[in-house]
Amino acid sequence: MKVKSLVKLGGVGLLSALVLAGCGSKSSQQKTEKVNWMMTASISTMDASKVTDLYSSQFLNATNEGLLRMGKGKTTPGVAKNYTISKDGKTWTFNLRKSKWNDGKPVTAKDFVFAWRRTVTPKTASEYAYNFANVQNATKINAGKMSPSKLGVKADGNYKLVVKLVKPQSYFKFLVAQSYYLPQEPSVVNKYGNAYGTNAKKNAYNGPFVLKGWTGTNDTAQLVKNPKYWNAKSIKLDKLNVQAIKDPSTALNSYQGGKLDFTTLSGTQAKQYKNNKDYHDYLEASSSYMEMNEKKDPIFKNKNIRKALSLAINKNQLATKVLGDGSVAPKGYVPAKMNSRNGKDFADQAYVKSGVDYNLTEAKKLWAKGLKETGKKSVNVALLCDDIDQIVKNAQFVQSQLNKLPGMKVTIQNVPFKNRLSRSQNGQFDLVLSAWIADYPDPTNFLDLFKSDNSYNNGKWKNAQYDALMKKAEGVDANNESARWTDMVQAEKVLMNDQGIVPLFQQGESTLMKSKVQGVQFFPTSPQWDWSKVSVK
Repeated sequence: MKVKSLVKLGGVGLLSALVLAGCGSKSSQQKTEKVNWMMTASISTMDASKVTDLYSSQFLNATNEGLLRMGKGKTTPGVAKNYTISKDGKTWTFNLRKSKWNDGKPVTAKDFVFAWRRTVTPKTASEYAYNFANVQNATKINAGKMSPSKLGVKADGNYKLVVKLVKPQSYFKFLVAQSYYLPQEPSVVNKYGNAYGTNAKKNAYNGPFVLKGWTGTNDTAQLVKNPKYWNAKSIKLDKLNVQAIKDPSTALNSYQGGKLDFTTLSGTQAKQYKNNKDYHDYLEASSSYMEMNEKKDPIFKNKNIRKALSLAINKNQLATKVLGDGSVAPKGYVPAKMNSRNGKDFADQAYVKSGVDYNLTEAKKLWAKGLKETGKKSVNVALLCDDIDQIVKNAQFVQSQLNKLPGMKVTIQNVPFKNRLSRSQNGQFDLVLSAWIADYPDPTNFLDLFKSDNSYNNGKWKNAQYDALMKKAEGVDANNESARWTDMVQAEKVLMNDQGIVPLFQQGESTLMKSKVQGVQFFPTSPQWDWSKVSVK
């Protein structure tokens, strides 16, 4: 998911359940359950075709349900009770259960067809339409060269959805669990037009909860149990009130004052509270790294120079001392604990020590060798980063580490996020701090970025062996999971051995949560937080 999606999540929520139980002529009142949950940003949209940020995606997944639901490294049944895949891996058939929208109308296969066509239609201008690229004809439709009716998805009756893919895609099951693959109720979308999804009322919901109270501009919202949800009996929460609190100190004070049962922590707060019984930290499937602009600064085409920069940075110190929020030093570019095969994590299988190690002595040797090979005596470069306080601190640490290399002088340029993103994509930088968080738990979500022709390959690193391995993984080996996995492991090793980028850390999320709150689920990939199994002890 794009870096703009790295909005920290949380929320303020009030969970209350008032249940009256009758016994003869008597009734008794069960306890009122309350959970106060905080978030650090407001909802931007509830239109699944237009969502780009992680936070809105989280609420879309709480109030709606796609064919499948995300679990920890796997999917579970959603609207689809089961599915089959053709022998060639190109046809996926989903058998839908009978479920309803919150207005009582049935959710049918046609609602998925309608939603997917709407997302890839150029007029919708969906930034995430590219996630449909492997659905037949999606790319041509999105380019305005073909009618949306030609999209490779069709309803075979009301409760069977048939999807045709361009090529086998084993992780398609993860894609259909994402918010941009959710169904949409056609009558509601057509009723509100461009205003669809701009507030809580202008939407339809088929998931565990219904959104209330969000006006489109305010910082509060409520998730109310959806009685029409097909599995409503499993939902224990009646209501979750949510409020955005952007200042960490305000949120922590509210937690300490009993107004919050959950809060995220800044790095400074995490260091202070990590021994508290309420402390929890979670590891995101994200990668923060430094790119070197080989096109603008030819010196970065030198492998010894690139290796020297990586070896000069103490990643463990950056993660534990500068950040201190549960972040960890990287094992490589693809994050740890995201995906495994045969019980072994991808990051462990693809681990290249020299690609992430800290060794200043070796760094200086390679640096001297690289300078000699390039005919340089000194290097003056700027490190581009966001103007967010913590990111600037990260940049200052990297600067101090790199300036230990003889003849190296790094200055910092911190700019607003949008400016940094624009300059990165336009190649207007020497060094830049970048980040990527996974939508789905598959290594390609990261590895695709550094193919020679990928627009997100800002540093323009190119390696023919890497490209060939990724082509195999997505081509001849696409339907052979073992061979595909080997291709991706080898590609990661090529990237690290050649130091195409410098991995810096894997982002953590530090929180405080009252022990009475049970069943909160955190997933390393989007949508991260899931409240569908929450209860109060």
